[in-house]
Amino acid sequence: MLRVYGDPMVATKQLGPRTPRPARLPFTRQLLLLQVLLLVVVTGLGFTVAAWQVNHTLRQRFTDRALFVAETFATEPSLADDVLARRQPAVQERARQAQRATGALFVVVTDRDGIRLAHPNPAEIGHRVSTSPDAALRGHHVTNIERGTLGLSARGKVPLRAGDGTIVGEVSVGFDAQEITRALQRLLRDSILLLGLGLLAGIGGNLLLTRLLKRRIFGLEPADLAELVREREAVLFGVSDAVTAIDVEGTVTMLNAEAQRLLGSRVRIGERLEDSDLPLAVRRAMTAAAPGRDVATLDDRALVVTRRDVHHDGRTLGSVVTMVDRTEMENLTSELEGVRLMTQALRAQRHEFANRMHTVRGLLHTAGPADALEYLDALAEGPGVAVGMTEEMIAPASIRAFLAGKTAEASETGVALVLSETSYVPRKLTAPVEVITVLGNLVNNAVEAARRARQTRHRPARVEVDLLVDGEDLLISVADSGDGVPETMRRSIFQEGFSTRGPERGLGLPNARRTAESFGGSVDLTHPGGVSDPTVFVARMPGVLRPAVTDATAPGHLVHHSGETR
Repeated sequence: MLRVYGDPMVATKQLGPRTPRPARLPFTRQLLLLQVLLLVVVTGLGFTVAAWQVNHTLRQRFTDRALFVAETFATEPSLADDVLARRQPAVQERARQAQRATGALFVVVTDRDGIRLAHPNPAEIGHRVSTSPDAALRGHHVTNIERGTLGLSARGKVPLRAGDGTIVGEVSVGFDAQEITRALQRLLRDSILLLGLGLLAGIGGNLLLTRLLKRRIFGLEPADLAELVREREAVLFGVSDAVTAIDVEGTVTMLNAEAQRLLGSRVRIGERLEDSDLPLAVRRAMTAAAPGRDVATLDDRALVVTRRDVHHDGRTLGSVVTMVDRTEMENLTSELEGVRLMTQALRAQRHEFANRMHTVRGLLHTAGPADALEYLDALAEGPGVAVGMTEEMIAPASIRAFLAGKTAEASETGVALVLSETSYVPRKLTAPVEVITVLGNLVNNAVEAARRARQTRHRPARVEVDLLVDGEDLLISVADSGDGVPETMRRSIFQEGFSTRGPERGLGLPNARRTAESFGGSVDLTHPGGVSDPTVFVARMPGVLRPAVTDATAPGHLVHHSGETR
């Protein structure tokens, strides 16, 4: 299994303690012995078949040779006449000459009764041949290997015919069968030598193969591999984090169940990451040059991506990438942040209200009612604050809480955050988390831009939020008094990671756009701002308001009811 030792960013593959097993022959040696046994069996079968074929070929060759010599000798002129006249010495002499000329074991000539007239052993002359001459005397040519008075021989027998075609005897020629045996032994010896060389080459190749196999599987036995697979299934598919394995060539080799759920069909096992449909930020985090942790977004989910290299025996085997879905945590954090901001705003308002009451009380005691009234008039003419909004004006409590808290926070940095007088949201939200995500990112970006404005003419810093309703759609407009968006940056501000405010920034606007687009909406820069004009971002989030239950609407507001615009 994969365990981390020393450097937390480097994972090393280690084999943990295992249950002792009975001693057995290593798998690589078993494989070698099996392959050698297979080679020996195949070689033996091949040798047997080759020996049989060679023996058959030699027997056929020797018998054909004997038959050819017999046929040639039987056609010699006057041989049949000598047999008919029973001139035995002449027949014997001619047979010996043929025997010496051909190297045959014997050349035997008989009459029609099978009585020998010529034979290498003179004592056998006048006796009937030891093997049957009947087939030849009936006119057939015979080849076989038989044992006679001179031992085992390859024979050829033919009829001896007179000039008129009458069969007057038999000619039998034989070659020593020991010649066949010796020729077979010579061929088999050469064959054994070649087969032995082939067997040695096969064993050498098997040794190389088993060594390579052992190196590829890191010297593990099949039982170890099986246990590793079980551990892999138990660990990788039992954890709640998404785990992805990538080899040194950038190919995905494993995805556990959580990784398949998060990534979907954007990447498959066996596919290179660079060929996948993953967003650029996710691919960059998964293939970073150095191991580490990064944050990326996929659709509307925030992922914490951690990559660790895997090493074994000084070799890099690839990397393991874990991904944690931080979306739910981010949503809870956003809701808690809204509550915190609301609490801070209420605390600030309480202190401010107490200070003002003390001031009015002091004026009434020291200066008189006229001075106190002047002070109250000044308060009434001051800029409104978001906490002064009513539920009839902005029905969603989450929006009121966020704007109230954000107003107090912005005022501490010298930025006035105001809600436009035309804002009107009379119904509750069906997706409050997503709406606050879009609104919050736009407001945060606007407050930061207004606070960091370099031009003094952009003072006092101001951010105005306008919320309108179009049927069940919510329209959000955020304008700030910042320096504006230069033309060279207008196409880049919605790219993840792009920011002019330092590293690990540039997630707000891309996150807001992705969240709005997940509802079929949009986030756009409608006015880039400039010397005297505000920078305006507009978001449209379709279907995030609860359906209307009444036709009553505030005049002058764009609200759709029952398909009509009023």
